[in-house]
Amino acid sequence: MDSQASTFSVKLYIYDLSKGLARQLSPMMLGKQLEGIWHTAIVVHGAEFFFGGQGIASCPPGGTLLGEPNAVVDLGNTEVNVDLFTEYLSSLGESTYRADSYQLFEHNCNSFSNEVAQFLTGRKIPSYITDLPSEVLSTPFGQAMRPLIDSISISPPGNNAMNGYYGQRCGC
Repeated sequence: MDSQASTFSVKLYIYDLSKGLARQLSPMMLGKQLEGIWHTAIVVHGAEFFFGGQGIASCPPGGTLLGEPNAVVDLGNTEVNVDLFTEYLSSLGESTYRADSYQLFEHNCNSFSNEVAQFLTGRKIPSYITDLPSEVLSTPFGQAMRPLIDSISISPPGNNAMNGYYGQRCGC
């Protein structure tokens, strides 16, 4: 066994799904300023991994329909190799992060990114991202819109679904 472990860079890609509209409209609609409606993904081992209404998926970094991320956060390095990571993602895809478990407020892409970031680096993603659902729901408008919002499934298409096996092609 090699006494020097290889390390791999781990990045958090952050996208604003509102393309700036949250910043403009949130004071009127929610009575508070939101900077964005965040979608996140973890980039490691040369691919971008995310969770949406179709389950865990992957694509080349920046390869979703969202284009290039609004921000990239360096989460550090991991010693988790691609084989172990693939096994971990397969396990998550068969249990915690199945497609039918997606919920926009409680169990979403940001929950996934936070859990995977902790597995890989021991670090959480920024709280302004994970706290966003409770911020929205703390407003009268957020409470009124919750039934509609709960019915929404966000899944920025990548080119690979993680239906139990890394790299399996999906029909997206």
